[in-house]
This record gives sequence, C-alpha cells and structure tokens, in this order.
Amino acid sequence: MDSPHPHARELGEFLRARRGRLRPHDVGLEPGGRRKVSGLRREELALLAGLSTDYYQRVEQGRDVRPSDDVLDAIAGALGLDDGERRHLFTLARAARRPVPARVNRAPERVPDSTRRLLRVMDTPALVLGRHLDLLDWNPAAEALLGSPEDYSPDRLNMLLLMFGDALTPERSCPHWEQQALDYIGMMRTAVAADPTHPRATAIVGELSIRSAEFRRLWARHDVRESVSGTKTFHVPEVGDITLDWDTYPLPGNPGPVMLIYTAEEGSADADRLRLLTSLRATRSRG
Repeated sequence: MDSPHPHARELGEFLRARRGRLRPHDVGLEPGGRRKVSGLRREELALLAGLSTDYYQRVEQGRDVRPSDDVLDAIAGALGLDDGERRHLFTLARAARRPVPARVNRAPERVPDSTRRLLRVMDTPALVLGRHLDLLDWNPAAEALLGSPEDYSPDRLNMLLLMFGDALTPERSCPHWEQQALDYIGMMRTAVAADPTHPRATAIVGELSIRSAEFRRLWARHDVRESVSGTKTFHVPEVGDITLDWDTYPLPGNPGPVMLIYTAEEGSADADRLRLLTSLRATRSRG
C-alpha cells in the first residue's frame, strides 16, 4: 500500500523517472534477453546501490520507509544524479521522514516595495515570478518585449499556463522552446518538492496534465531546476529578432519569488533593437 505521505510519493516518482532514463550499457551491464522495460530494472538498480530489491522497491513505491543518508548516497550514485538532482533527492527523502504537518504556511506571495521600485528603474526587461511561476510584477521594458499581461485575469498569469495554453504574444515564438519549457517545469518541480499538496501547484499541474500531451511528457521526466539561465530569441515584428540572455535571481523567502532579467551585450545589435523597442513602447504610451 502506498504511503499517504506526499513527499514519499514524490520521491518514488522521481526515482522511477530517473531509473527509466538509464540503460544497462550506461552502467556497465549486459542487456540480456527480452526486456519489458526500456530502463533499468529495479533489481539492477538495487544491485548497483548495494540494496535488497525488496527494500528499494518499497522506497520507489512510496511505502513507509525512511532511507538513511548513506542509502540515499548509494542510490544517487547508482542513478548517476548530478548535484541538483542529488539535492532534490535528499530534500524529498528528509521531508518524507518527518510527519505531515497539520498546518502549512501558505501565505500569499508578495513583492517587496523595494523590489517594485527596482523594477521600475531598470531599463532592461525584468519580471518577478512566484514559486509556482505566477507572474507577480513586471517593468515597462518587459511589457514592451512580451506584451501586456493586463489583458489576462490574475489566475491565468502563469508562465506554464501561458507557455502550454494561452499565448501572451502569438506572433512571437522562440527557438529552443522545449528547453525553456523544461527550465520552467524544473522550477515548478523544485517548488512541488517543498510543498507537494499546495493548491496552486495542484491546479496548474492538473489542468495542464489534462489538456496538454506535451506538458505530460515533459512533466513525467521529473527534471528539477533551482536557479536557471539561458538565451532566448524573440521574434518581434516592430524591430526584428532579438536574442537576449536571461538569468533568475532569488528574492527573500524559502522558496520565494525570483526575479527574471533579460539582458543584451552592450554595443550589440540586439541591445540596439531592445532600446528601439522600449523607445517605441514609450512613444505609444505617451500617445
């Protein structure tokens, strides 16, 4: 029987996803005859980790087991987890050792006034995302680049809902779309690890799991992200393509909101196009 502990269930799903991505030859094993699973079998992973198959199976099934840190180290090594995945594994397992709290602090996320002031004086696109990727605030440069969020109801202003359903700016698309989707999904996975039953996370993941096969596929990978960065190309009809670097910076809270900032290399054609775009937006606003 599955454990009712939400972190134990999340831990089991994470381990199954990570085991499923390994192939026998990845870990020096012979594939053998006909296999019913594409990834490693449970008994193969247990062998690599030095555990009994029964014990490892109970961990994966989210049953009432509390693996020690030594056991977690062995599992992480057998799965070949990177540093971020290892931290995620330990976060879930340690949370699963504790009783489910009767009450969880789920106060609304707020953007500090000082952060709002900082957004307004920045001349590069910047926005604040909540722990579940809700769009909490943005500056005029971000609105010039991404379009106006004010046309959407607050509950739809979420980067995952916009990416997989609504389109903030239908005429602007992005190469490497899947990689950015995985970045956002990985950030949501990290938030879910902290509070698996949060109503906002449950609502977003539930809605997208029903209506988007692409989301279901990427969510099932159980990738995690803590703080992410990358490069994105925007197709902007007014000025042409703009390629910007983007980085996330955590704000106070655990987990708390993050500030996402887009920048262009000074003196580059992309910086010139971005300045032109913000200038055009300012001119329209004054008109």
